[in-house]
Amino acid sequence: MPRSILISGASGLIGSALVPHLRRQGSRVITLVRREARSDEELHWDPAAGHIPAGAVEGIDVVVNLSGAGIGEERWSEKRKRVILDSRVDTTGLLASAVSTSSQPPSSFLSVSPIGIYGQNRGDELLDESAGAGDDFLARVAVQWEKAAEPAATTETRVVLFRTGLVLAGRGGLLGPLLPLFKAGLGGKLGSGDQWMSWISLDDEVAAIAHLMDSSLSGPVNLVAPHPVTNKEFTAVLAEVVGRPALFTIPRFALGIRLGREMADGTALASQRVLADRLTSDGFEFQYPELEPALRHVLGR
Repeated sequence: MPRSILISGASGLIGSALVPHLRRQGSRVITLVRREARSDEELHWDPAAGHIPAGAVEGIDVVVNLSGAGIGEERWSEKRKRVILDSRVDTTGLLASAVSTSSQPPSSFLSVSPIGIYGQNRGDELLDESAGAGDDFLARVAVQWEKAAEPAATTETRVVLFRTGLVLAGRGGLLGPLLPLFKAGLGGKLGSGDQWMSWISLDDEVAAIAHLMDSSLSGPVNLVAPHPVTNKEFTAVLAEVVGRPALFTIPRFALGIRLGREMADGTALASQRVLADRLTSDGFEFQYPELEPALRHVLGR
């Protein structure tokens, strides 16, 4: 009998790749949508109103939570920061509550979280899942986000908090705003370029999530490639792959003007050197552990 999987946030970068991957594997995938459902593979829900269909998780084998408003889509006004927080905590809490009160709960509840939980400036420190949380905006969001998933953890349901790094994809993700600049020869390092970037290819992200469905792991699991790079290194490799020079430096003050200081420090200038120790110890093998092959794959070069 095929496995049944319920996914929220299925229209995002990760979900758009995960859903067809799971269906190719033979799983029955049902997605939660905010618009009117259009097929028996969709369920309408309204997290802001606290609404999820009765019995949505009954008999489901795995629930995957990918919901959350985009971090970099708008400047971080106080209103936008509230949207970023609520879009994660409300959806996660609603799903966790549905799981915990189900008469036929899923065996696994997998909920996305960011490596930003470790804080925006950890320098050269190597960070595994035991590292403490930071105290900046994104770290505080992540802490509340993960806490909202806790009620789903019971003797019947295993909860996995997969902490995702910077996702490399042909469209969107980390490369979305960067690629046009690099193709035009306008790419360059951000600030000093010494900040660490912990990345993962979209293919490995999807494969890792599928792996966790069959794993016995619970709690936080870092989803990052084994070899993080500095922004300076990332810039040089991306320039090589697209075949254009990257001679510019975008100074810290310019990023602050463009994004706002808090957003610049929390995203473009954040330094997190993260390790995927639990994932690799569990037997997961990365298809793209090195940056250059990963970039060539996602960009078709």
